[in-house]
Amino acid sequence: MIRLILVAVFVILFLILSIPLLIAEWIIGKHNMELKNKSSLAIVKWAFRVVLFLSGTTVIVRGEENVPKDEPVLYIGNHRSYFDIVITYVRVPRPTGYIAKKEMLRWPLLVNWMRNLHCLFLDRVDVKQGLKVILSAIDDVKSGTSICIFPEGTRNKVNHTFMDFKEGSFKIAAKTGCPIVPMTIYNSADIFEDHLPRIRKTRVILEYGKPFYVKDLSKADQRRIGAYTQDLITKTYFQIKEGAGF
Repeated sequence: MIRLILVAVFVILFLILSIPLLIAEWIIGKHNMELKNKSSLAIVKWAFRVVLFLSGTTVIVRGEENVPKDEPVLYIGNHRSYFDIVITYVRVPRPTGYIAKKEMLRWPLLVNWMRNLHCLFLDRVDVKQGLKVILSAIDDVKSGTSICIFPEGTRNKVNHTFMDFKEGSFKIAAKTGCPIVPMTIYNSADIFEDHLPRIRKTRVILEYGKPFYVKDLSKADQRRIGAYTQDLITKTYFQIKEGAGF
């Protein structure tokens, strides 16, 4: 339980003590949005690294050379843990907004940092609002901000399985022409979700696949881009499982 307590205390203290930083970031954003984007990114990446350290999580990263550094991308990943966001965010090379569930809006201070990072909040039962979120994400990519989506729509609670990837998420890449970067996350639920309420020291593998463009796929694969990407991540996942030894 000590790791859970350490992580919880750090997160609470960070959110409270970072209030002056939020004010400073708001002022910076009034005059230089690019500087605000970079500074908010650096601050949150530092905080997430501390969370991983306190939780005893070792992240083995593979294929990071596949992530384009000179253009925004659409990250697509499987989703088993709240820690998936922490694990992947510390690796992003440029401002990146995550599409999160609207329930996150209830958390004061945390939601302010999420908005600084261009996160968008999705109502999973409101189709019209969902379309607006996708359109906002398209605008963000066109402005140079990467977007990350876990298109299963929620955390998958069953080990070594995948829920269907929702096709609407991929309109962001189709409409902007940005590359899709598949992310395969292995063993992240072993940090917390598989043995609530304890946080356990563990290893996680994060593997980035080669980026691809919707326009380069066959017409048939463009019509099933969610399933196509899911197939890529599923294949990589079980390759990792076979060789991981844990």
